[in-house]
Amino acid sequence: MRLSTIALIIVIVLLTVIMMQNTEQVKFTILFTSIYMSKLVMLTAFSVVSFILGILVARPGKVKRISDYDYSNDEGSDIRPPAGTLSDEDRDYIS
Repeated sequence: MRLSTIALIIVIVLLTVIMMQNTEQVKFTILFTSIYMSKLVMLTAFSVVSFILGILVARPGKVKRISDYDYSNDEGSDIRPPAGTLSDEDRDYIS
């Protein structure tokens, strides 16, 4: 098993133990409303929301490619040399 899988299993087991130890009903005040509910329900809800937010934040975004972008200045002239036009000096430097 990979290290990340083992760490995930340990976190889930610890989270389950913590939730099972907190099953009594308590008063939660959310904005202007008071709600009586089990700590287990609230901890589970916050754990699920935190997990979803963690996935959304950690996922990689799309890579933007600029190869087809038009590099032109304000006058409209192309400031990029045409493709495939390297000078001899540039070819010597690359090789």
